[in-house]
Amino acid sequence: MSNHPHIHKHEVKGKNLVLSILLNIVITAAQVVGGLISGSLALLSDALHNFSDVLSLILSYVGHKLSRRKATIEQTFGYKRSELLAAFINALILVGVAVYLIIEAVQRFYEPVFIQPGLVIWLAVLGIVVNGLSVLLLKKDAAHNLNMKSAYLHLLTDMMASVAVLVGGLAMKYWELYWVDSLMTLLIALYLIVVGGGLLRDSTKMLMLFTPDFIDIKEIVREVHKIPGINKLHHIHVWHLNEEELHLEAHLDCSEDMTLSQFNNLLMQIEDVLYHKFNINHVNIQPEYKKEDPKDFIVQD
Repeated sequence: MSNHPHIHKHEVKGKNLVLSILLNIVITAAQVVGGLISGSLALLSDALHNFSDVLSLILSYVGHKLSRRKATIEQTFGYKRSELLAAFINALILVGVAVYLIIEAVQRFYEPVFIQPGLVIWLAVLGIVVNGLSVLLLKKDAAHNLNMKSAYLHLLTDMMASVAVLVGGLAMKYWELYWVDSLMTLLIALYLIVVGGGLLRDSTKMLMLFTPDFIDIKEIVREVHKIPGINKLHHIHVWHLNEEELHLEAHLDCSEDMTLSQFNNLLMQIEDVLYHKFNINHVNIQPEYKKEDPKDFIVQD
């Protein structure tokens, strides 16, 4: 296996996660108290979502720290996939919270509850400010890391949920439309399902070692076959170890019987093509010459 020498990694800042955790603990406590006093389900649902954020942010932070641990004899890849696992669990939490909110909101439509809108409005504003600040803290990291993206999406949906709660609070205060509280809760829940479902799909694909969507196996074969000395690339696997490391392993049927030094030169050409054209930075090739085995691109192991 080879590591391409010029990989530039974005350095994710764990301290931004810690600050976001502290901010969300404060807003969660305030919204729980405010929701119980005011009777607002939307405010309590926002608080529940914020609490799930606290858990998910802690999970993301643990995953972030574990992923930086060095590989050992027992863990030859280290904990590099821990952030993918954290993202997967966070997505499950998002969808689970959404289902619970939908059930509660439907019940409220049939059993309306009087709500004190003033407290709802002020706590919604507080939620917008706190979550907005947390979103800004994680925005840059979210563009480079699926785990950070999961935390970022939690916070972004929280901010949007707080906006929805604010709209509901104003509607209750000035027009006494108390059913809006349940409607906003439903909208929050549906949005959670959309963003959580997308994150769940992406993290599942990586955990299952699926070929990345942007990789075309046949195109890889066409490009590699242009290199002199190659008969056929086959038995191919391409997967994400994590978001920074894209791996390829394959069997290579050489067109002639060659020395190890000759194969090393051939391998360097293959690595160069795979890195510059497909961004594959870890390559493991098994050389063969007239070996009797299946020569399909994808072989059932």
